[in-house]
Amino acid sequence: MEHNIWETIGKFYESTVFIYGTVLLITYALLAVFSMITVRAYARKDKFHQENVLLSSPLAPGITVLAPAFNEGLTIIFNVRSLLTLNYPLYEIIIVNDGSTDNSLEQMIDEFELVPVDFAYNAKIQTKPVRKIYKSTNPAYAKLMVIDKVNGKSKADAVNAGINAALYDHFVCTDVDCILDKNTLLELIKPVMQEKKKRVIATGATLRIANSCEFDQGVMTRMRPPAQLLPRFQEVEYIRAFVLGKMGWSLLNCVPNVSGGLGLFDKEIAIRSGGYDHSSFGEDMELMTRMCRYAKDNKIDYAIRYIPKTLCWTEAPASVKIFNRQRTRWARGLAQLMYAHFGMFMNPRYGKMGLIIFPYNFFFELLAPIIEFTGIIYYIVMACLGLINWPTALLLLVFVYTYSVMITTIAILWDQLTFRYYKTWKEVALLCTTPFMEFFLYHPLIIIFALRGYYYFLTGKKSTWGNMQRRGFQTTQKAAATVTAK
Repeated sequence: MEHNIWETIGKFYESTVFIYGTVLLITYALLAVFSMITVRAYARKDKFHQENVLLSSPLAPGITVLAPAFNEGLTIIFNVRSLLTLNYPLYEIIIVNDGSTDNSLEQMIDEFELVPVDFAYNAKIQTKPVRKIYKSTNPAYAKLMVIDKVNGKSKADAVNAGINAALYDHFVCTDVDCILDKNTLLELIKPVMQEKKKRVIATGATLRIANSCEFDQGVMTRMRPPAQLLPRFQEVEYIRAFVLGKMGWSLLNCVPNVSGGLGLFDKEIAIRSGGYDHSSFGEDMELMTRMCRYAKDNKIDYAIRYIPKTLCWTEAPASVKIFNRQRTRWARGLAQLMYAHFGMFMNPRYGKMGLIIFPYNFFFELLAPIIEFTGIIYYIVMACLGLINWPTALLLLVFVYTYSVMITTIAILWDQLTFRYYKTWKEVALLCTTPFMEFFLYHPLIIIFALRGYYYFLTGKKSTWGNMQRRGFQTTQKAAATVTAK
């Protein structure tokens, strides 16, 4: 009798997981096809695009670049100088010093000749109090503004203060420890200017890992795959997520979110949506969801676009401890988002967001770690009971493993053939060997840390941003330093 019960449970579980896995594999295959169509279309159009025309055009929309900073004394001057080299006719830079306890503010005051100024700061989004606003007495730094505010315990609070002070109709949100391509603003604004029928409320672009890359005075001079294995796993994951995933979704106007490391946003829609949520651990995805929700509620025909070019380099966690904190926070943020906006799930009122994006995020992002973990437990129990058909189980495992390696390798090769970021094919080959190890070494960590994030969400456990070990981006810099992050 007990044997029959387990057989019934086994058949139900296996058929359910089979359907789930089949839908997921088909989705990945379709995204790969959609991505190739989108990237090819972008590459063709980009050949004939003359950046000098946009640079000299009086019609180019103004852009505010927002970068929150908390205890970034190690790299703050270097990274602000990098932002000042951006190639665009009309932009400003706002650095939000979010109550740093190190010498970040003092360094900027000395280096950029800053003085306090009277500024009509209009708090459309509520934040922690702003102490002072600084501008430079040197005309060379006329684009720079520094806001000094009380620490808000989150990146969201700092960015909201920057949005309140932003002069222009579009803002780019980035991290002060990111390095941007000099043409980032030119690239991000293109979809806004080219779209004829829809209102582009956000534009994103590919992010890559800065570890092992070479930089000179804030400019990326040589892209290399990360030498350390953990950052290299993250590089492969980013390529797959951005080049294959988000570019595929972009064709359908179903981009699930724009990365917090780099994104251009419609300021009016962002403010009317309430700005970034300081209580969210996934504030970038949460804002994007609310902006889409606001647009649908107010009958705005909107679009979210993605750029396949790499425009931003960010330093990835090189230790399992820091990586654990990051991915636990991301998973917790996803759970928060699903809970807060579950009313959009399969709700036709919200169009593609409700019928495609939300269900995909729920079933294949939120539930995936849970299903994989329970699958492992299931097979252990069934093995102990002697109820596993080993030839079939092993064949299925080999198929899933081969498919995951194939999809990732396609993304890496497609990216390299299109944009030629790596100078040698030896470097590309190194990246292509990484997916073979990802299934056994990296993916289990993702599952464990995701479950940890869900546990923190369910129990309401307090957690902080922790410490982030950074080396900075200057090639002459040898010693690692620890920068306390929120």
